[in-house]
Amino acid sequence: MQIILISSRLARAKSLSLSLAHLIMTLAIGALVLVFLTGALYWIGLRFAPEARIPVIHELLLAAQNNEAERSRQFLQQNLNAMAVKIGEMQAQLTRLDALGERLSTMAGLRPQEFRFSEPPGLGGAASTLLPPQNLSLSQFNERVASLSRQMEVGTDLLGVLEAQLFEQVVKKKALPTTMPVSAPFNASGFGYRIDPFTGQRAMHEGIDFIIDVGTPVVAAAGGVVQFAGFHPQYGNMIDIDHGNELVTRYAHLSRTVVKEGNLVQRGRRIADSGNTGRSSGPHLHFEVRYRGVPQNPSPFLSAQNPAPQPLSRRR
Repeated sequence: MQIILISSRLARAKSLSLSLAHLIMTLAIGALVLVFLTGALYWIGLRFAPEARIPVIHELLLAAQNNEAERSRQFLQQNLNAMAVKIGEMQAQLTRLDALGERLSTMAGLRPQEFRFSEPPGLGGAASTLLPPQNLSLSQFNERVASLSRQMEVGTDLLGVLEAQLFEQVVKKKALPTTMPVSAPFNASGFGYRIDPFTGQRAMHEGIDFIIDVGTPVVAAAGGVVQFAGFHPQYGNMIDIDHGNELVTRYAHLSRTVVKEGNLVQRGRRIADSGNTGRSSGPHLHFEVRYRGVPQNPSPFLSAQNPAPQPLSRRR
């Protein structure tokens, strides 16, 4: 670009040559000056508007402050809503924990007060004089709530596993034959080797005998399924009850059975009447506990809930 300057003071006209780079630089300088002047005027207006009390600028300031306050209020409300949702979830988790704690306390025989998670524990102590208390920021508060929520979820899962294990132990305990099969505090012949009353030889006695009258009610020592109910050449009228985990109880020399094979019986239910059938020298109940087909001493099972039976006399 070429600019020609004409003046009466000049003897002849002068010309200036401007390149594209010069033109761009001139425009950039002008734009910078315009921006600087605009910013300066804006700062002066904001700085001296309260003293000058210019209505238009005052209204603009109030509108800007109101917009900023509204954005802050909306941001705070959004955070409060999010925390309210998280607190609601934690309250639901506490309700589940209370119900789970009540079941666990019942299973474990503990006081229910020890498993009430919704009730805050007693806390106290003197305030520290070395470290002054500090307020939590919003981000720190959110992190604390999220951490507590994760800890509650983990605690719920762990208590669920503990409940399953306790329930399994309770079921196994209920399947153990710890109830006395008859109302007789003494047994006539204990478990182990004895002199056989028929042969006079030393032989293994695989159960315990209770001296009772014929027709005495016989009950199941534990819950289970009747595996066998019928006559056996040596045991006479006999009942076998399967308690699970390969544990079976046997009731022999009965006069009458009141259950059939496949019946589900509960602990303490009447299953038969005592008698003197089979290879027996007199009225009594022969009671056995077998694990995987191997006879076990019934006394430790019965003594777990009842006083240990005391031998009165051996049947000869």
